[in-house]
Amino acid sequence: MNTGPEDADTDPDADAPASPLPDVDAALEEIEFLARSANRVEVLRSLADGPCTRSDLAAATGASQATLGRILGDFEERSWIEHRESDYVATATGELVSRGVTDLLEIVETERKLRDVVTDLPTGALTFDLRRLADATVTTPSGTRPDAPLRRLLDMEAEADEIRAFSHAFNERSLSLTERRVREGDLEFRGVFSRGAIDALASDDDLRRTLASMLDAAGTEIRVSDDDIPLAGTLVDGAVHLLVRDDDGVLRASIDTDDAEVRAWAEGAFADHWEAATPLDRADLLS
Repeated sequence: MNTGPEDADTDPDADAPASPLPDVDAALEEIEFLARSANRVEVLRSLADGPCTRSDLAAATGASQATLGRILGDFEERSWIEHRESDYVATATGELVSRGVTDLLEIVETERKLRDVVTDLPTGALTFDLRRLADATVTTPSGTRPDAPLRRLLDMEAEADEIRAFSHAFNERSLSLTERRVREGDLEFRGVFSRGAIDALASDDDLRRTLASMLDAAGTEIRVSDDDIPLAGTLVDGAVHLLVRDDDGVLRASIDTDDAEVRAWAEGAFADHWEAATPLDRADLLS
């Protein structure tokens, strides 16, 4: 029996693929319009911060007056800015776009900074927004400085007044530096380490004696954790330092920052590990 249109499936798009988000192409065109020119981004950022004259914008961007004229004209067409007497000012939507593109740039800059180490970074333990690492210093090994990540930490520790550490490992060079400084009364040190890290030190006569000497110093407290400590974190005065190792224990990078949110995370992580750990007894260590 022949069927007419009235007998066909009443939903002609039932098997059609899902449509893309509305106007996504138009939005991408606007993003591309901005992304093609650093001057456009900088002009919009400057105007979002406050009214500017053409001279102000030329000084901020180094763009010619002809280039600025084209940019400002394009922005006015989009109602991102308004011309008021001698000043240009961002509209509410212009400020919105400026915030969005600034956020995107910061996210991409941070991603590029972490790209080579993110697979080894225990991100599950890092409960802060990774964008807080935008201004962090990421140090990686090089052919001439294979120990550059550790050297970065040692340089920070050499100048510190207070160190708080939580880690699954205790580096020999860091141990020696810390022991000397606490013994001389120049440093206060509190650390919580995994059982495996302490056992590794205790199995070596020289390292065991160095650790015992640290415990004798008035400014030292060390605790042992039977729980997992997924990374090596150090609070060095007001800064946070992280050592990033791969699955084979090879040091891949160090990350340090004085960002307030990252510091609050590190202080909380240290406190949690500290409360769950038990004091390391010198007699048990030597026995």
